Amino acid sequence: MATNTTTKSGVVALAQQLSAGTDKHLTGTTTVLLAGGSYTAADITAKLQSIVKLRTDVDAAKASAQAKLAVETTDMPALRSFMAAYVAFVKAAFVGAPDVLADFGLQTKARAPLTAEAKTAAVAKRKATRLARNTMGAKQKKAIKGTVTGIVVTPVVTPPPAESTPIGPSSPGPGGPTPATHTP
Repeated sequence: MATNTTTKSGVVALAQQLSAGTDKHLTGTTTVLLAGGSYTAADITAKLQSIVKLRTDVDAAKASAQAKLAVETTDMPALRSFMAAYVAFVKAAFVGAPDVLADFGLQTKARAPLTAEAKTAAVAKRKATRLARNTMGAKQKKAIKGTVTGIVVTPVVTPPPAESTPIGPSSPGPGGPTPATHTP
């Protein structure tokens, strides 16, 4: 029976077979001389079992590591966003205390002041960007008025109310007829 001893699982399979064969055929032998040493059947079986144990321990550790990696993959985004929120809180709470921020492992960004050339370049760049985007300030926007072309707008004028003169006798009010006054 040919056993593949080039793979780790093949080495483990061979060690298990050798251990079983040793238990079956060499238990009555007192010692075996191997590689400059003298070994009993129990010593040989123990060494072969240590090969099997090492491989099973490694496989178990790999499975455990893969399970932990899966947990990390699912939990890490929420934990990182929590940490980012906490960092923002700490920076806001201790903005004027760089020594306290250093205790948290954070440092303030020291901004170097701009040189005169850099300021001039920044102003020119802002002006060019404003011109390119056609952005305007509030006063400039207020000065722009729209014109309507192609549509005729007719103003609607309502005539003033005409004075009405009663033609006949006035009608009695809600209290009944009013007494007539006659002047000669």
